[in-house]
Amino acid sequence: MRLLLALSLLLLAALPGRAEEIVLGLSKDEVAITATFDGSDILIFGAIKRDEPAPTESDLGVIVTVAGPYEAVTVRRKERRFGIWVNTESVDIDVAPSFYAVATNRPLDEILTDDEDVATRISTGRAIRSVGPSETGSDNFSDALIRIREESRLYQTLSDGVWVKDNTLFRTLISLPANLTEGDYVAEIYLTRDGEVIDLYTTEIPVKKVGLERWLYNLAHENAVLYGLMSLAIAIAAGWGASAVFSLFRR
Repeated sequence: MRLLLALSLLLLAALPGRAEEIVLGLSKDEVAITATFDGSDILIFGAIKRDEPAPTESDLGVIVTVAGPYEAVTVRRKERRFGIWVNTESVDIDVAPSFYAVATNRPLDEILTDDEDVATRISTGRAIRSVGPSETGSDNFSDALIRIREESRLYQTLSDGVWVKDNTLFRTLISLPANLTEGDYVAEIYLTRDGEVIDLYTTEIPVKKVGLERWLYNLAHENAVLYGLMSLAIAIAAGWGASAVFSLFRR
């Protein structure tokens, strides 16, 4: 659906007399995950290019989404049985972004119709899809996944999080937490009028490990034996060093 929307908007862009168009900028082109990485902020800003004065009969909506790599997730329900917690039910989530932020200049339901949300899957609930129907109610499991990831700041809904000036300039600040999944993050900016999408701009923000983090990650995945031996050697050296220090103190 989102691909079809993007293609249709690209076709509109090729037509003459396009009324409103997004011009975008980012405060950083990529996010580097280092050994001391504790999160990062990305400033997304831009302007609306027009061939004629802005319409006055309808309100402008600006929606900014940032989505991390999509992945399959199994959500399990735990219940207390005979004094212990056990997994009782589960639902497979076919598509769920590892990180998802939605920032808007007004509440989403005021600037986007439900039909458009179904087509674009902008809202967090619709960005997640379960595999087939579930007797236990897959929506409950999707809601649980959203709640858990909101608590760890992996899912964010920022109503009034986009600042718009003179119906032309806009900006928003998206905070990325420390527990990010590595990969390409997709930023999408939507313009709406009367709840309908009139323009879409898409760009990617690479998030990747660098330096020592990158080297250790590659070593662990490309040469697991060497990584295991090195970890063992470090553990032995650390244990020997601690023992030597304690021996000195005893003297």
